[in-house]
Amino acid sequence: MMHDDKKFTIDTAAIRAAARDMDDGAVTAGYQADRKKVIAMLNDALATELVCVLRYKRHYYTASGLQNGPIKAEFLQHAIEEQGHADLLAERIVQLNGKPDFNPATLSARSHAEYDDADSIESMIKANLIAERIAIEAYRQMIETIGETDPTTRHMLVGIMAMEEEHADDMRDLLA
Repeated sequence: MMHDDKKFTIDTAAIRAAARDMDDGAVTAGYQADRKKVIAMLNDALATELVCVLRYKRHYYTASGLQNGPIKAEFLQHAIEEQGHADLLAERIVQLNGKPDFNPATLSARSHAEYDDADSIESMIKANLIAERIAIEAYRQMIETIGETDPTTRHMLVGIMAMEEEHADDMRDLLA
């Protein structure tokens, strides 16, 4: 609780002086997280999202049967949304003065989720539900690890995790 006699003040002169050291872009002296560790975490999440895009795209293109039109549409929508997550992660890595790792040779090994080349619609849906559950737990652990040390990254990860939870619900509903 703040008392009236202790007004909140910002040391404007110090902030202005520190801001003139522009080499780190968005990363200020007050940044508390282990930047290299956060970038590594985000690069693994990037690999996961890219593998998920590929898995959903493969399922979209290989799912057949007129009755599966709505399921195909769901797969495509999820692929688009996972690509959006990958874009957010890559952008944040750059903001933290890191390099986003799109290397296809190591994507699968760095991804939390697995690629899937199932042929049946039910197997595709199950593989996607498992992958979404993996992503949810991985994001939960990243959020926990970051704690309050990097509010911007934490906020982004919470938003991505919420969408992964929606995707998991969608896949569960398709199985029903």
